[in-house]
Amino acid sequence: MMTAEDVLSVLALLRRADVDVWVGGGWGIDALIGEQTRDHDDLDLMHRQEQEPAVMSALSGAGFAETLNWRPVRFVVTAPDGREIDLHPLVFADDGSAIQASPDPERPFLYPAACFVTGTIKGTPVPCLSAEQQVHFHQGYEPRDRDRHDMTHLRRAFGITTHFDRAQVDDDL
Repeated sequence: MMTAEDVLSVLALLRRADVDVWVGGGWGIDALIGEQTRDHDDLDLMHRQEQEPAVMSALSGAGFAETLNWRPVRFVVTAPDGREIDLHPLVFADDGSAIQASPDPERPFLYPAACFVTGTIKGTPVPCLSAEQQVHFHQGYEPRDRDRHDMTHLRRAFGITTHFDRAQVDDDL
């Protein structure tokens, strides 16, 4: 389980290491909404690929060890108590946009410059991905209950249209 306090602690640790990260996934959605709406198993962080040595140094110094390596797409570090951080390396262009490798090398994940925004966790400003980017990343697979939950909250907070069946989504809450 990754608590709000855990997230803020990890972000402070990485800020002290002078690295750039953005919260995605469920915590990113809750940051956009400004409140925690569900429990989270992990923390998804996007980071500058060239800063990966500093990211890993900071996290390993806090007890995290790499437990999954799907580079260049993503990798996971886990603390002795089971907390997990799912890390996504990004390569930035001069215009502020970024790409992340995908399992299909011909179709990398795209991050427009405008998708890097600020949300809040427990009243603390945190860098995160935009609502539009979150919706974009929730396409192309069968949604889980937590995905429907997250998209419903984004739709209610931002009026964003999602591809999930609205009746089913509304029933989930």
